[in-house]
Amino acid sequence: MTKGSAAVGAATTVQRRAARPRADALRNRERIVTAAREMIVEHGTEVPLDEVARRAGVGNATLYRHFPDRDDLMGYVVLSVMDRIAALVEEALAEDADAFDGLRRFAHAAVDERIGAICPMLSAAFSEDHPDLLATRDRLDSGVRTIMERARAAGQLRDDVTVGDLLVSLTQLTRPLPGTCCVGNDRFVHRHLQLFLDGLRAPARSVLPGEAVTLEALRGC
Repeated sequence: MTKGSAAVGAATTVQRRAARPRADALRNRERIVTAAREMIVEHGTEVPLDEVARRAGVGNATLYRHFPDRDDLMGYVVLSVMDRIAALVEEALAEDADAFDGLRRFAHAAVDERIGAICPMLSAAFSEDHPDLLATRDRLDSGVRTIMERARAAGQLRDDVTVGDLLVSLTQLTRPLPGTCCVGNDRFVHRHLQLFLDGLRAPARSVLPGEAVTLEALRGC
Protein backbone atom coordinates (compact mmCIF):
# COMPACT_ATOMS: atom_id res chain seq x y z
CA MET A 1 0.00 0.00 0.00
CA THR A 2 1.36 3.43 -0.95
CA LYS A 3 1.45 6.37 1.43
CA GLY A 4 -1.25 8.05 -0.67
CA SER A 5 -3.63 5.12 -0.48
CA ALA A 6 -2.95 4.70 3.24
CA ALA A 7 -3.76 8.36 3.81
CA VAL A 8 -7.01 8.03 1.86
CA GLY A 9 -7.93 4.94 3.86
CA ALA A 10 -7.19 6.66 7.15
CA ALA A 11 -9.20 9.71 6.12
CA THR A 12 -12.15 7.52 5.15
CA THR A 13 -12.02 5.78 8.53
CA VAL A 14 -12.01 9.13 10.32
CA GLN A 15 -14.97 10.31 8.25
CA ARG A 16 -16.93 7.17 9.06
CA ARG A 17 -16.22 7.54 12.75
CA ALA A 18 -17.25 11.18 12.62
CA ALA A 19 -20.48 10.32 10.81
CA ARG A 20 -21.37 7.61 13.34
CA PRO A 21 -22.95 9.14 16.47
CA ARG A 22 -21.21 8.29 19.71
CA ALA A 23 -23.03 6.06 22.18
CA ASP A 24 -23.41 8.89 24.68
CA ALA A 25 -24.84 11.16 21.98
CA LEU A 26 -27.40 8.50 21.06
CA ARG A 27 -28.34 8.07 24.71
CA ASN A 28 -28.81 11.82 25.10
CA ARG A 29 -30.98 11.94 21.99
CA GLU A 30 -33.23 9.16 23.25
CA ARG A 31 -33.46 10.76 26.69
CA ILE A 32 -34.56 14.02 25.08
CA VAL A 33 -37.19 12.28 22.95
CA THR A 34 -38.50 10.29 25.92
CA ALA A 35 -38.71 13.42 28.06
CA ALA A 36 -40.44 15.36 25.28
CA ARG A 37 -43.01 12.59 24.76
CA GLU A 38 -43.79 12.42 28.48
CA MET A 39 -44.19 16.17 28.80
CA ILE A 40 -46.33 16.44 25.65
CA VAL A 41 -48.66 13.83 27.14
CA GLU A 42 -48.78 15.68 30.44
CA HIS A 43 -48.82 19.31 29.34
CA GLY A 44 -49.37 19.57 25.58
CA THR A 45 -47.11 20.55 22.71
CA GLU A 46 -46.24 24.01 24.02
CA VAL A 47 -44.11 22.66 26.86
CA PRO A 48 -40.93 24.80 27.21
CA LEU A 49 -37.91 23.15 25.64
CA ASP A 50 -35.70 24.06 28.60
CA GLU A 51 -38.09 21.99 30.75
CA VAL A 52 -37.68 19.09 28.33
CA ALA A 53 -33.90 19.42 28.63
CA ARG A 54 -34.15 19.52 32.43
CA ARG A 55 -36.25 16.35 32.59
CA ALA A 56 -33.91 14.62 30.15
CA GLY A 57 -30.94 15.53 32.36
CA VAL A 58 -29.10 17.41 29.60
CA GLY A 59 -28.20 21.03 28.98
CA ASN A 60 -30.09 23.30 26.59
CA ALA A 61 -27.09 23.31 24.25
CA THR A 62 -27.25 19.50 24.00
CA LEU A 63 -30.96 19.60 23.18
CA TYR A 64 -30.49 22.19 20.43
CA ARG A 65 -27.50 20.33 19.05
CA HIS A 66 -29.79 17.36 18.40
CA PHE A 67 -32.97 19.30 17.56
CA PRO A 68 -32.44 22.84 16.21
CA ASP A 69 -36.04 23.92 16.87
CA ARG A 70 -39.37 22.83 18.34
CA ASP A 71 -40.77 21.55 15.03
CA ASP A 72 -37.76 19.30 14.53
CA LEU A 73 -38.16 17.78 18.01
CA MET A 74 -41.93 17.37 17.75
CA GLY A 75 -41.62 15.71 14.36
CA TYR A 76 -39.07 13.25 15.69
CA VAL A 77 -41.32 12.44 18.67
CA VAL A 78 -44.24 11.70 16.33
CA LEU A 79 -42.15 9.41 14.13
CA SER A 80 -40.66 7.71 17.18
CA VAL A 81 -44.10 6.88 18.62
CA MET A 82 -45.43 5.66 15.27
CA ASP A 83 -42.33 3.52 14.78
CA ARG A 84 -42.70 1.98 18.25
CA ILE A 85 -46.37 1.17 17.60
CA ALA A 86 -45.48 -0.40 14.24
CA ALA A 87 -42.86 -2.52 16.02
CA LEU A 88 -45.47 -3.62 18.58
CA VAL A 89 -47.84 -4.94 15.93
CA GLU A 90 -44.96 -6.72 14.16
CA GLU A 91 -43.97 -8.37 17.45
CA ALA A 92 -47.56 -9.49 18.00
CA LEU A 93 -47.70 -10.98 14.51
CA ALA A 94 -44.46 -12.87 15.07
CA GLU A 95 -45.18 -14.22 18.56
CA ASP A 96 -48.90 -14.95 18.94
CA ALA A 97 -50.44 -18.16 17.58
CA ASP A 98 -53.90 -17.01 18.67
CA ALA A 99 -54.88 -14.29 16.22
CA PHE A 100 -57.24 -12.32 18.45
CA ASP A 101 -54.87 -12.53 21.41
CA GLY A 102 -52.20 -10.96 19.23
CA LEU A 103 -54.60 -8.15 18.36
CA ARG A 104 -55.49 -7.71 22.02
CA ARG A 105 -51.85 -7.63 23.13
CA PHE A 106 -50.98 -5.08 20.45
CA ALA A 107 -53.91 -2.82 21.37
CA HIS A 108 -53.03 -2.76 25.08
CA ALA A 109 -49.36 -2.06 24.32
CA ALA A 110 -50.29 0.66 21.81
CA VAL A 111 -52.41 2.64 24.28
CA ASP A 112 -49.39 2.78 26.60
CA GLU A 113 -47.72 4.86 23.87
CA ARG A 114 -50.45 7.52 24.40
CA ILE A 115 -51.16 7.98 20.72
CA GLY A 116 -54.16 10.14 21.54
CA ALA A 117 -51.82 12.86 22.77
CA ILE A 118 -49.39 12.42 19.87
CA CYS A 119 -51.66 12.04 16.82
CA PRO A 120 -52.91 15.66 16.82
CA MET A 121 -49.30 16.71 16.19
CA LEU A 122 -49.17 14.94 12.82
CA SER A 123 -50.58 17.73 10.69
CA ALA A 124 -48.46 20.36 12.42
CA ALA A 125 -45.22 18.36 12.26
CA PHE A 126 -45.36 17.06 8.69
CA SER A 127 -46.70 17.70 5.24
CA GLU A 128 -48.89 14.88 3.91
CA ASP A 129 -46.21 13.72 1.45
CA HIS A 130 -43.24 13.75 3.84
CA PRO A 131 -41.26 10.59 2.94
CA ASP A 132 -40.46 9.59 6.54
CA LEU A 133 -44.10 9.98 7.54
CA LEU A 134 -45.34 7.99 4.54
CA ALA A 135 -42.89 5.14 5.16
CA THR A 136 -43.70 4.86 8.87
CA ARG A 137 -47.44 5.19 8.33
CA ASP A 138 -47.43 2.53 5.60
CA ARG A 139 -45.53 0.18 7.89
CA LEU A 140 -48.06 0.73 10.68
CA ASP A 141 -51.07 0.42 8.37
CA SER A 142 -49.76 -2.80 6.88
CA GLY A 143 -49.11 -4.40 10.26
CA VAL A 144 -52.49 -3.49 11.74
CA ARG A 145 -54.29 -4.60 8.59
CA THR A 146 -52.48 -7.95 8.66
CA ILE A 147 -53.21 -8.69 12.32
CA MET A 148 -56.89 -7.81 11.83
CA GLU A 149 -57.15 -9.94 8.70
CA ARG A 150 -55.57 -12.85 10.56
CA ALA A 151 -58.11 -12.55 13.39
CA ARG A 152 -60.97 -12.22 10.90
CA ALA A 153 -59.82 -15.29 8.95
CA ALA A 154 -59.80 -17.23 12.23
CA GLY A 155 -63.45 -16.27 12.77
CA GLN A 156 -62.54 -14.22 15.87
CA LEU A 157 -63.08 -10.67 14.55
CA ARG A 158 -66.35 -9.25 13.31
CA ASP A 159 -66.52 -8.42 9.60
CA ASP A 160 -67.69 -4.81 9.83
CA VAL A 161 -64.71 -3.17 11.54
CA THR A 162 -61.73 -1.66 9.76
CA VAL A 163 -58.18 -0.58 10.53
CA GLY A 164 -59.48 2.96 10.81
CA ASP A 165 -62.09 1.93 13.39
CA LEU A 166 -59.40 0.36 15.56
CA LEU A 167 -56.91 3.23 15.29
CA VAL A 168 -59.56 5.89 15.97
CA SER A 169 -60.69 4.01 19.06
CA LEU A 170 -57.13 3.66 20.38
CA THR A 171 -56.62 7.37 19.78
CA GLN A 172 -59.83 8.35 21.55
CA LEU A 173 -59.13 6.12 24.54
CA THR A 174 -55.76 7.77 25.09
CA ARG A 175 -56.74 11.36 24.38
CA PRO A 176 -56.32 13.52 27.49
CA LEU A 177 -59.60 14.56 29.10
CA PRO A 178 -60.18 18.33 29.37
CA GLY A 179 -58.63 19.75 32.53
CA THR A 180 -56.96 16.47 33.50
CA CYS A 181 -53.53 14.92 33.27
CA CYS A 182 -53.36 12.03 30.79
CA VAL A 183 -51.21 10.01 33.19
CA GLY A 184 -54.20 9.82 35.54
CA ASN A 185 -56.18 8.01 32.88
CA ASP A 186 -54.17 4.84 33.53
CA ARG A 187 -56.67 3.67 36.10
CA PHE A 188 -59.37 3.11 33.48
CA VAL A 189 -57.83 3.17 29.98
CA HIS A 190 -57.02 -0.55 29.86
CA ARG A 191 -60.36 -1.44 31.44
CA HIS A 192 -62.27 0.50 28.78
CA LEU A 193 -60.02 -0.84 26.05
CA GLN A 194 -60.88 -4.40 27.05
CA LEU A 195 -64.59 -3.54 26.86
CA PHE A 196 -64.00 -2.21 23.35
CA LEU A 197 -62.02 -5.31 22.31
CA ASP A 198 -64.79 -7.57 23.58
CA GLY A 199 -67.10 -5.69 21.21
CA LEU A 200 -64.83 -6.55 18.26
CA ARG A 201 -65.09 -10.29 18.79
CA ALA A 202 -67.06 -12.47 16.42
CA PRO A 203 -69.83 -13.41 16.28
CA ALA A 204 -71.11 -9.85 16.41
CA ARG A 205 -74.05 -9.18 18.72
CA SER A 206 -75.25 -6.02 16.98
CA VAL A 207 -75.15 -4.10 13.71
CA LEU A 208 -72.89 -1.06 13.76
CA PRO A 209 -74.55 2.24 12.78
CA GLY A 210 -72.97 4.57 10.25
CA GLU A 211 -70.11 3.76 7.91
CA ALA A 212 -66.79 2.06 8.55
CA VAL A 213 -63.86 4.41 9.07
CA THR A 214 -61.32 4.28 6.25
CA LEU A 215 -57.72 5.43 6.50
CA GLU A 216 -58.29 7.70 3.52
CA ALA A 217 -61.13 9.45 5.34
CA LEU A 218 -58.96 9.88 8.43
CA ARG A 219 -56.19 11.50 6.41
CA GLY A 220 -58.66 13.91 4.88
CA CYS A 221 -59.83 15.23 8.27
